[in-house]
Amino acid sequence: MKINGSDRWRTAVAVVGFAAVGVLAGCGDDSSGTTDAAVATPEPTASASAMSDNMDSEGMDGMDGMMNDPSATPADQIDGAVEATFALLDTRPPGTDDAAGTAWLAQTDDGTTVTVTMTGLEPGAQYMGHLHAQECAADNGGPHFKFDESGPETPPNEVHLGFTAATDGTGTATVTNEQQVGDAAKSVVIHPMEAMDNRLACADF
Repeated sequence: MKINGSDRWRTAVAVVGFAAVGVLAGCGDDSSGTTDAAVATPEPTASASAMSDNMDSEGMDGMDGMMNDPSATPADQIDGAVEATFALLDTRPPGTDDAAGTAWLAQTDDGTTVTVTMTGLEPGAQYMGHLHAQECAADNGGPHFKFDESGPETPPNEVHLGFTAATDGTGTATVTNEQQVGDAAKSVVIHPMEAMDNRLACADF
């Protein structure tokens, strides 16, 4: 997700701006949830469904590097990267008890790189991730992390990840941002695309 101000970048931002509507609709600040939330399978919102259709046509990994850049150096290959293990959340949807994974966050003079890898996912299902402003124990990560609190809820002001689980239930994504998050981004949260109100897993950095 190298930010270069080109027409190609502005086009990608417009696409993700549309996509983020569905993401944000199911990723509010009130995410503490209960066991009851974990057993309810919510219907996807219209905006989430639209985003899913868009991802089906273009692929989660093909969003111009804004949610997953396979050409980027993974964070775990960068010196000084922080490693964190995902913990399952009570708000996770049914059938996700086997999900597990690791996240890395690296900061250099070039900015921030985030990589997530997961196993035990539903093959072919689409997943979203975001950096969050609180630790997992505080409201399951709380709100999304923003570089500018008064800025938009889309990249590059937020850090979003997206990927489709492979046939073996694994998934990975790497994104970069030219800004450093410092110590303000406390966690990364993963959501199933079809159940955005149900936060699946969280990892503290």
